Amino acid sequence: MEIKAQINQWGKEGIPFVLLTDFELQKPIAYPLSNCPEELKFNFDGKTNDASNRSLSIQPKLEVESVDFDRFKNKFELSQKHLNRGDSYLINLTDKTRIKNELNFEQLFKASNSKYTIWLKGEFISFSPETFVRIQNGIISTFPMKGTIEHQGASSEKELKNNLKEQSEHATVVDLLRNDLSSVSKRVRVENYRYYEVLHTSEKQIGQISSKITGILQDDYHSKLGDLIFNLLPAGSICGAPKDKTVRLIAEIEGEPRGYYTGVAFYFDGTDLDSCVLIRYIDKDHYYRSGGGITFMSKLEEEYQELKNKVYVPVV
Repeated sequence: MEIKAQINQWGKEGIPFVLLTDFELQKPIAYPLSNCPEELKFNFDGKTNDASNRSLSIQPKLEVESVDFDRFKNKFELSQKHLNRGDSYLINLTDKTRIKNELNFEQLFKASNSKYTIWLKGEFISFSPETFVRIQNGIISTFPMKGTIEHQGASSEKELKNNLKEQSEHATVVDLLRNDLSSVSKRVRVENYRYYEVLHTSEKQIGQISSKITGILQDDYHSKLGDLIFNLLPAGSICGAPKDKTVRLIAEIEGEPRGYYTGVAFYFDGTDLDSCVLIRYIDKDHYYRSGGGITFMSKLEEEYQELKNKVYVPVV
């Protein structure tokens, strides 16, 4: 059965499942929770299939090799070319950083304190802080995250909130996600705009800004759950705007498929749905993937620094 139809059927029958989608939507995989393979381990904000679920008290240190500045510069300049030409007005640009890690992925999975941790053996591990969509009691919510800074006290929140480039980027993504939700729900509204949170990692604290957008679903949405999910993909916060055209630009600029990086993982408990964007991500070749939004106001050095700031493992 085609995967979208399978998700529709599981939603209609109230069968719990987990679904992983890649950024290019070329290799989605889904399993009923009753038959989830050992190769896939997850923790969706406390809901996990890891029977041991033992927290490891460790402080992993990542030996980070610098991102190739010239490579990133070339991507940045190509992004600016398209932005200045009007092909896009926000491009999510990503790159990869080679790391050496003293812990294996199983240890990292058990040590992570991120909101979401997804580990697909032989592929990747993701320590995602970003909820994509949640569905509870017929209400769909999305939480676009745009704006990151190394948190060093109250001044960091003020600095990030007052940054004009970050304000513009966040407003663009909120508008994009509001439009996306309007395609699957009604009475869409922004409930909380640009709220600040602090994430704790093994080496530093990260400040980030998110918003909350909600809509009301039709009563029979469970039987159309697969259509609903795939209508929203890929996640707007890691694409840009306009979304379809910018996705094509990303393929040109980055020069290689992202795969499961910046895809989405979904957890359905038979009634409600939770999901996360697959960011804060280490691939099987031990490259740490990170990125950020590029606008015409972006500065090369600042975007390069943001890319490096996002290379961390969230454990305390």
